Amino acid sequence: MEVVILNGSKQIGKLAADAIEELLRRKPGAVLGLATGSSPLPVYDELAARHDRDGLDFSRAHAFALDEYVGLPAGHPESYREVIRREFTNRVNISPENVHGPDGTAEDIPEACRAYEEAISAAGGIDLQLLGVGTDGHIAFNEPGSSFTSRTRIKSLVEQTRRDNARFFNSLAEVPHHVLTQGLGTIMEARHVILVATGARKAQAVRDFVEGPVSAICPASILQFHPHATVLLDQAAASALKLADFYRHTYDNKPAWQGL
Repeated sequence: MEVVILNGSKQIGKLAADAIEELLRRKPGAVLGLATGSSPLPVYDELAARHDRDGLDFSRAHAFALDEYVGLPAGHPESYREVIRREFTNRVNISPENVHGPDGTAEDIPEACRAYEEAISAAGGIDLQLLGVGTDGHIAFNEPGSSFTSRTRIKSLVEQTRRDNARFFNSLAEVPHHVLTQGLGTIMEARHVILVATGARKAQAVRDFVEGPVSAICPASILQFHPHATVLLDQAAASALKLADFYRHTYDNKPAWQGL
């Protein structure tokens, strides 16, 4: 796991976008894993700017969303399919038919989850997966206690996560209780994982998953076992790390040929 501490979200967005741009120029048909929430927004803003300014091409790329609420009607502004479309895919030239998400309106939820796993596999697997982290250490919607071998499935949200997400709705009562989410086992199969965390509210979760034990109580800690995981933090999110100075020194002296 590589930990990179930067001065703010704009720097984080640029560095993550550098990795995605390099991947797309090397592999135009790359498969991207897309996260929602506030953490990846600077990345999406930077990618959209590079598409407009430099012609960064997404026309052959594929994208898979991490998760989706269960029960929100198609077209609901806070469904993750709509959020991804609004915040990113409508701003670049990726083909709409190449953008996929779990079907939270399906009548047969287990079959919808199985089909989503098959679609990821048929596309060749995720080349680069963007992630955020919850205040309780969850990634995607794999809440504490999730199995490390889990696949796409339905999950119940803990109340802290519902409260955290209520800011996107008119009230807490509107936040669904269930979601479909890629499992930890699914996420770990991505070839490169980039996790973004900003703000002091994430500091304890960052310390727990970066420097704490690998444990189901902190699902993001499984990334310690990933062969190519990059953690991009601002100063506030990194404030509880014991080895913060070491991470800064390592990154400042990193050979350019290593890339991100």
